Amino acid sequence: MQLLRLGELGHERPAVRTDDGSIFDLSSITPDIDGTFLAQNGIARARAGVESDSLPVVDTEGVRIGAPIARPGKVVCVGLNYSDHAAESGLDVPTEPVIFMKAPNTVVGPNDEVLIPRGSTKTDWEVELGVVVGQTGRYLESPEAAAEIIAGYVVSHDVSEREFQLERGGTWDKGKSCETFNPIGPWLVPADEVPDAGKLRLRLWVNGQLRQDGNTENLIFGIGHIVWYLSQFMVLEPGDVINTGTPAGVAMGMAGQPYLRAGDVVELEIDGLGKQRQQLAQA
Repeated sequence: MQLLRLGELGHERPAVRTDDGSIFDLSSITPDIDGTFLAQNGIARARAGVESDSLPVVDTEGVRIGAPIARPGKVVCVGLNYSDHAAESGLDVPTEPVIFMKAPNTVVGPNDEVLIPRGSTKTDWEVELGVVVGQTGRYLESPEAAAEIIAGYVVSHDVSEREFQLERGGTWDKGKSCETFNPIGPWLVPADEVPDAGKLRLRLWVNGQLRQDGNTENLIFGIGHIVWYLSQFMVLEPGDVINTGTPAGVAMGMAGQPYLRAGDVVELEIDGLGKQRQQLAQA
């Protein structure tokens, strides 16, 4: 089972996709897929709705797929969490997770247009495993306790502007928070339906050329550790999204640094979590 949201931006309706590809309307169970839904045992209620055979089928032809979680309270990101990406960035492997934030309104649907910011010459790509928080987490006792608050997993595209991020002073956030800079989806896969989130292949193509090909088994700081660590510094709330880092293969680390331009097409996928496709346009 996968959870998704369908419809035009700002008017999405909740839906559930079953393993045979059928899609059903969840509007009778919840007005949206958000933190409230997750905190109130929403995934179990969605499963019960599917099993009851009472949910109406959704015709998805020509319908936009939105981000599978309504605007999160916060998007927390882990930088340099693959050793090969740290190396290509010319930076040391961190001894503690490197944390930064993205503005929540960067989140868009998996196939929505991504805008190159005005004045940008270094817009870059990053495929990442996204963790969606399902319960409040504060001062978790251990990395193992993280499993209790993880609702599920998503494909997340942490689009970045490297000049804004690294050459304009201050924190990384302004190179990460430009509009449309975090496509998520196509769906949210419940945590108990992902056999091992620590062994998922991530891939990304630009204009048909494979640029990134990694695996979450190579994370420096594992998923449980990240969630536990973050809970020591901030309260994690239902609906929050955590981007766990990207493997090597970004433009910044390549010969010639082939940053994204208007008209480029980026495609990305993670095993079992679905695929995304975005075309770049000038803001």
